[in-house]
Amino acid sequence: MIDWSSARYYSIPMRTRFRGITVREGVVFPGPRGWGEFCPFDDYSDEVSARWLATAVEAATQEWPAAVRTRIPINCTVPVVSAERAYELVKASGCGTAKVKVADHPESLPEDEERVAAVRDALGPAGRIRVDANAVWDVDTAAAWIRRLDRAADGLEYVEQPCRTIDDLVAVRRKVDVRIAADEVIRLTPDPLRVDLREAADVAVLKCTPLGGVRRALKVAEAIGLPCVVSSALETSVGLSAQLALAGALPELDFACGLGTTSLFTGDLVAGGFVPEQGHLRVPSSPLVPETELLDTFAMTGPRLSYWQERLNRVRALL
Repeated sequence: MIDWSSARYYSIPMRTRFRGITVREGVVFPGPRGWGEFCPFDDYSDEVSARWLATAVEAATQEWPAAVRTRIPINCTVPVVSAERAYELVKASGCGTAKVKVADHPESLPEDEERVAAVRDALGPAGRIRVDANAVWDVDTAAAWIRRLDRAADGLEYVEQPCRTIDDLVAVRRKVDVRIAADEVIRLTPDPLRVDLREAADVAVLKCTPLGGVRRALKVAEAIGLPCVVSSALETSVGLSAQLALAGALPELDFACGLGTTSLFTGDLVAGGFVPEQGHLRVPSSPLVPETELLDTFAMTGPRLSYWQERLNRVRALL
């Protein structure tokens, strides 16, 4: 069904270091339905990466579930940048919601507060601010820092994954008045369909790419039973198609989604790909098709190409 010899390997520089990387790498390949994208981060095992490949295979070979909406509200994403740069990014985005990365290092709180306050200035009083700590805090640190960031934001919409474990999320949620959103505890668990977040979170962040596809992510959303936000796994516009298909198919969508992430790249595999307009993105009927010229421009070479070729072959064997 898939001609794996047609796979193309890409390497696209980031505008700003994000999630510890400065270059985004991955693989795209065609199938009878469209193109899929496989781009797990280097620190993910082959077993975890198999879900990413399952999502790509679904996009390349199957129709997605029917959409119940055609436009998705989007948050802009603010990486670890200066307060001045954060203000500029939010102002230029056209979005009414911003997700701000925080807790980049142990002494980051003062600069995090400045960044969050600048985002509030850019959004105005009606805008919504959420922060993401990527599970680096302990319970007491999380409670103290959340209170201070909530004041800096003049009210946070929610805090995403402040601590690593479900038990810690339960403890933090009891200490603060800000909503808690769960991310890693969903997508990194061996069985996301069995995660119990009733006492741990108010919001579920879903990333269909590491969950195994749009259909599986819809089942996870139903099993969790919380309001959902669909968020990018830092794909190009090819892989982002599946995330938008998930956002379009969810029965309810109460929050803006974190899918405006192509702005973090210096380029894309699709000219005029998924760029928010007035804070929204359209839901595609099928995956976007990469353009040959851009595949050539961002073609991976050297040792990293061999690494990704070997990785794809290993993970394919697990499906």
